[in-house]
Amino acid sequence: MSTTTKRQALRTIAKLGLARPRELEAHGISRAQLARLVADGLVLRQARGIYVAVDHAPTELHTLAQVAKRVPEAVFCLLTALRFHELTTQSPAEVWIALPEKARKPRLDSLRLAVARFSGAALTEGIMERRVEGVTIRVTSAAKTVADCFKYRNKIGIDVAIEALRDFTRQYRGGATELARFARLCRVSRVMQPYLDSVS
Repeated sequence: MSTTTKRQALRTIAKLGLARPRELEAHGISRAQLARLVADGLVLRQARGIYVAVDHAPTELHTLAQVAKRVPEAVFCLLTALRFHELTTQSPAEVWIALPEKARKPRLDSLRLAVARFSGAALTEGIMERRVEGVTIRVTSAAKTVADCFKYRNKIGIDVAIEALRDFTRQYRGGATELARFARLCRVSRVMQPYLDSVS
């Protein structure tokens, strides 16, 4: 591998942030060349099928970038989305993702996933995108996350949902209309109303 080829390959990997072998092949970097870069200590294998330049600086959302790279259809939701929006004091052990009803649950060797099944508008509405370390991650919006927490209160605990609602009303003073829309979408308007009354 020539010095020029090496430099070009490293530039490509740095630009991608988190790189998968098939992506690198699409950029003209073969698996043999990738193996050589790893052997030379210029590229690190971070997790199964994920490579980064040796000087890659992970952010606090690095885990989400890793999951999004391996499960592109995933939408971060519930406890993980609450953490993202700073609407909870909880620190979940698993990464929570929303997937369609019939999608197969992914297995990631180094990360624990909790999967919530969504369908229809509940799966497609209220999703925001953010670029993290060169990877597009999809997360439920703050209002949608709060409504989802009430919908899945038996899974995550009603106390977590109430805390999220309190934090949301403090942080998003003009967010009542959006919250009401997602409460209707998730069919939890009636469940949420008493708690809304107590925090308003």
